[in-house]
Amino acid sequence: MREAVVEGIGFWGSGLPDWDAACAWARVGVQPAQVPARPAPMLLAANERRRAPATVAVALEAALAACEAAGREAAQLPSVFTSTHGEMSISDYMCTTLASDPRAISPTRFHNSVHNAAAGYWTIGTGAHVPATAISAGRASFAQGLVEAMAQLAAGSEAVLLVAYDGPACGPLGEVAPSEGLLGVALVLSRTPCAGLPTLRMALEPCAGTDAADDAGPLSRRLAGNAMQPALPLLEALALERTQVLLPAGPDQALRIDIGHG
Repeated sequence: MREAVVEGIGFWGSGLPDWDAACAWARVGVQPAQVPARPAPMLLAANERRRAPATVAVALEAALAACEAAGREAAQLPSVFTSTHGEMSISDYMCTTLASDPRAISPTRFHNSVHNAAAGYWTIGTGAHVPATAISAGRASFAQGLVEAMAQLAAGSEAVLLVAYDGPACGPLGEVAPSEGLLGVALVLSRTPCAGLPTLRMALEPCAGTDAADDAGPLSRRLAGNAMQPALPLLEALALERTQVLLPAGPDQALRIDIGHG
């Protein structure tokens, strides 16, 4: 069993552009009247904001919000970025172009196709010289990101930034790995006890063939089409002050999280 304090939360989902909006939807089903189609993270220069894919934009927006909520200097935080699929629109473009006209493929788009693209934008934009990790583990991506963040805390880091994100799927890849809309969540986790802040106590345990995230609440149902939906039960528990969630962590494992609410 490992323990961490949630110092800050960042959120951006389709129709729910921040953590306050996510809490309002989870509690009373209210959402903002107008929300942009994608965030525009101010960490990036204007030309980079235009060129960066939507998954990078949503990851950076959530990460910035979590750091601001925690009052932490972004450049000083080791980070863990986790995504189920990465940027599938660019993967689809690359596969389609390679199959039809390989000479026409754009090398400037390749760097956005890899799973550590968001982590790279983050470290460049913040000027960070601390470790940045990128993880992908299918439906278990969020839980495995949490496990990695906890391992870094156990290894001596004072605080760690966890960022989880996914965007819409398209093309043939989308038929076998579906995902809808944009979703980015971020947590600043620390090992420094602080009165009034939520505490997470986590442990891996066997999960005999059941989906640990099946008990969907309003936030999970609202954004169910996104591949990062397994992260939402924990966000709902934090918003609604629930005390336990079970997240899918692998074919036969779940991550049990006991939550103290200060």
